[in-house]
Parts: sequence; structure tokens; C-alpha cells
Amino acid sequence: MEKTKKPGKQRKRIFAAELHKLQKLMRARLSKQLRKALKRRSIALRKGDKVRVAKGKYKKTEGKITAVDRKRGRIFIDALKRKKVSGKEILIPIRANHVIAIELDSSDARRLGAKKTLLKEKK
Repeated sequence: MEKTKKPGKQRKRIFAAELHKLQKLMRARLSKQLRKALKRRSIALRKGDKVRVAKGKYKKTEGKITAVDRKRGRIFIDALKRKKVSGKEILIPIRANHVIAIELDSSDARRLGAKKTLLKEKK
């Protein structure tokens, strides 16, 4: 996406962006331990990662990601639910940049690179 200072143009470009470009916005900070192990600051979120909410009403809530909605830029965490009037429980959507990744799903070796062995040793 091109750089601009106008917030309206920034929002417009996000809403009109293709899904493969929106994937880059679905990133979250890493916890201090993961940051040392992976030597990275952030990583793209996936289903199965364990996260802690860092901002908003549900701050300090921890849980696993059950779904990722790239089009809306939201993730769904199993610990964040609310009841509808009918009694049905639904998951609450939360922005990806409002969470901190605590534990990563290590099923994809390419995602973690050569650092996968470091994660196994710490468990």
C-alpha cells in the first residue's frame, strides 16, 4: 500500500485491499520469551496460536485462536464469548493488533524456520 498521511485515505486503502495484502495486517507482537527464541518482534497469527489480549475491555484474557477473518481484520478467541438474547453463545471478534502471541502452533516448520527446535526445548 502506498504511504499517505491522511487517515481517510489509509482507511479506504485497507477496506479496498486484496486478501493477500490484508494478511500482512494480521500480525501480532510476540511475548518476551518468544521474541528471544525466534529473534523476531511480531508474527502473522494463525488458528491454534495461544494469545493474550493486551488492549480494550477484555485485557489480560488468554485463549486459543479459533478463527481468523482476514476480510474484517479480526480474530476469534475461544475464551471470548457472549450470550445473545436467545441464549446462544457467540465468539467476540477482536483486532489482531490488540493481542500478544504467547504460544505458537508449531505444526508448520516453515513458519517458524530453524527456530522450531528452540520452542520444543522450552516446553
